[in-house]
Amino acid sequence: MKQGYFITGTDTNVGKTWVTLALMTYFKQQNLSVVGMKPVASGCEKIDNHWRNADALSIQQCNSQWLDYDLINPYAYELPISPHLAGKSNPADFTIVLSQFHTLQTLADVVIVEGAGGWYAPLNAAQTIADLAQALQLPVILVVSIKLGCINHAQLSVDAIEKAQLTCAGWVAVCNDVEFNCIDATIEALMERLPMPLLSVMPYLVEEDFDYLAATIHF
Repeated sequence: MKQGYFITGTDTNVGKTWVTLALMTYFKQQNLSVVGMKPVASGCEKIDNHWRNADALSIQQCNSQWLDYDLINPYAYELPISPHLAGKSNPADFTIVLSQFHTLQTLADVVIVEGAGGWYAPLNAAQTIADLAQALQLPVILVVSIKLGCINHAQLSVDAIEKAQLTCAGWVAVCNDVEFNCIDATIEALMERLPMPLLSVMPYLVEEDFDYLAATIHF
């Protein structure tokens, strides 16, 4: 059976890409073929005369098979700002995103799609990450950066996902604030309040180690 997940976060820079890469690694360890997609990415550098996003390049490298970059990241914008602003001259077209997503579904057992920013981040003048998730109809995994304010942000995000009538398959706690000294109690408070399972607690790492992070995942 084909599987897929949509990765969203309580905010920008909460660890969505690390979670995406860890999940891809996890499924590959289950002997499943996996491809990742980042439909819209802001903050790119020009490589061989094409805009390329570092996170999307990492996803490309982690795929079970080599795929053309533009299939993984059809909308790559130069400026590290909201996609609806960065992409004014080339706004994200969901028809194209969905077509490429369906192509990816034919190529692997599991497709992991990483969003941009938080749940209501605007992708063009009229549509948001929430609209993209609804169009894809994938179970959602919520990435929560464990820091001050995350209990509120996580509950608001879950309420919004439920409002969209999408399944939330679980949430991932990412401990990326090295100075936060209330990690365990905060995770416990979130477990008491969020209605979906905790899939992983990912510790703070100085250097990436996706085999290690994959080992923290439990479905």
